[in-house]
Amino acid sequence: MPRNLDLGLLMLRLMLALILLYHGLPKLGNFSEDLDAFSKMGVPVPALSLTFAIAAEVIGGLLILVGVWIVVAAPLVIINMLGAIFAVHWKAGFDFTKGGYEHPLTVLVMALVLLLAGPGRYGFSRRSTSHAVEG
Repeated sequence: MPRNLDLGLLMLRLMLALILLYHGLPKLGNFSEDLDAFSKMGVPVPALSLTFAIAAEVIGGLLILVGVWIVVAAPLVIINMLGAIFAVHWKAGFDFTKGGYEHPLTVLVMALVLLLAGPGRYGFSRRSTSHAVEG
C-alpha cells in the first residue's frame, strides 16, 4: 500500500467537500430561485430533487470533510450526480464548457473512490483502516 495513501485520501476529501459545499450552501439561501431553475431545466419532481441536492451537497459535504459516515455520504453524492448527469447535462455531451456532464461525472468518481477506499486515517472516523469497502 502506498505510504501516502492517507494523505491522498485527505486531499481528495477536502477538495470534494469544498466543491460540494460551494455548490450546496448557496442553494440554502436561494431555494425559490433554484427551484425555478430546476423546473426550467426539466428536473423531475423539482422540489424533492432540490431538497435531495442540498442534503447531498451540504450534509454529504460536511460528512466527507470530517471523514465520517463516508458509506452514507458518498452514495448520496453519487445519486445526486447521476441525477444531474441524466436530468440536465447528458444532452449537452461531455464538455463542461457546453453544459455537459464532465463536472458531475468527476464529482461522482471522486465520491466513488472515497466509497471504495474509505476516508483514510486523517479524519474523525473510528475506523483505523483506510478501506470502507473490502472484498
